[in-house]
Amino acid sequence: MREIVFDTETTGLSPAAGDRMVEIGCIEMVGRVETGRHFHCYFNPERSMPSEAEAVHGLSDIFLSDKPRFADKAEELLEFIGDAPLVAHNASFDFGFLNNELERCGRGNVCMTRMVDTLVLARSRHPGAKHSLDALCTRYGVDRSQRVKHGALLDAQLLAQVYIELTGGRQIGLGLVAEAPSSVTISVTNLGPATGAVREARPHAATPEELARHRTFVAKIANPLWDRFIDPTSERGAA
Repeated sequence: MREIVFDTETTGLSPAAGDRMVEIGCIEMVGRVETGRHFHCYFNPERSMPSEAEAVHGLSDIFLSDKPRFADKAEELLEFIGDAPLVAHNASFDFGFLNNELERCGRGNVCMTRMVDTLVLARSRHPGAKHSLDALCTRYGVDRSQRVKHGALLDAQLLAQVYIELTGGRQIGLGLVAEAPSSVTISVTNLGPATGAVREARPHAATPEELARHRTFVAKIANPLWDRFIDPTSERGAA
């Protein structure tokens, strides 16, 4: 199954209040495995960047001034995401901004039934724990050392790894035996020849030549340990 994990950066928290999307990063996954394909773009929001938002993602008015408008990249973005389910953390936030931008340029909304919210998954799997992306990366051992500030593409890459863990880990789809058999019966007849005939025991006695070589070897050992424990009244001790 093809899925798109994505994240956005914005000028604020509310598209209804005039906030705009300034960055989107999308990661393609097939069968919960990253394919290496991605879509990433910065957008000129056609408005000023509040200092509070800039402190989160570091995207300034100067940096964004020469970037394309969302409308200029909408077709390319829609072609990349296709009709795949869209995975995001606190997905209603990202869907709200994505659909707001699509409406502004006369495009149809992305259906909310395509939304997969990893925040909901995390709350269900780890009730009472912290559910931020940073906290989930720590829980699952996902390296986030490069995450100095929020960035849509980097956060989407981190979220893709977290999503894999939230939905079964790297062994997802691996067919495991649900229950081991309670006992194993081995038929003795299966251990013999195919004909069922009994095999005679092989001889293991040493040959006269082997015994002679052994006596010669032992005679060369000075003060052997076993001689210290020989009963002098025994036949060997008397000899």
